[in-house]
Amino acid sequence: MTKMKIISKKIMPIYFFKILFLLFLVSCDSGTAKQKKADKNIKKNENVEFIKAPDFSLADLDGNIINLSDFKGKVVLLNFWGTWCGPCRREIPDFVNLMNKHQTSGFEILGVTLTSGPPSNIKAFSNQWNINYTLLTDIDKNETQRVTSLYGQVTGQPISGIPTTFIIDREGFIRQRYVGPRSENIFFKDIKPLL
Repeated sequence: MTKMKIISKKIMPIYFFKILFLLFLVSCDSGTAKQKKADKNIKKNENVEFIKAPDFSLADLDGNIINLSDFKGKVVLLNFWGTWCGPCRREIPDFVNLMNKHQTSGFEILGVTLTSGPPSNIKAFSNQWNINYTLLTDIDKNETQRVTSLYGQVTGQPISGIPTTFIIDREGFIRQRYVGPRSENIFFKDIKPLL
């Protein structure tokens, strides 16, 4: 017992000084006017707390290979959906409106179409619903499922239901995630500061 007391008496000051040193580091502030001026732009320019959106390649409905990185410099609404999904269908008119209103401001919508059949079926559905944004599908087999899994992994929340939607800023960082359908107004409120 006495050895334990002696050891703890020797170790305690070491921990105390380490904690004190860490507190000193954390409390230090350069406090310059330049830093304070930059603070108001942190949300817009500093993406430290945001996750980089992983790049991927999928096919559009004409068979062209589309990469997420092709849209760098634009605000992207990335929507995981299916033609058979009722809540996904509810969002389509709002997405069409968002594209009509904001595409000229550097806004794009990419719809990752899950388990909805061959591109010809998806194209017929797209024409019926007057979809004016890019729909993506598998290149060969199950690439859409891999992309779905990848976005679940990087965000730490598996995509277990659709629609699931991400807003990606101009620098390629995920800024928002939605599970379930949302209205045009809700999406616009979150994309407006990024446009």
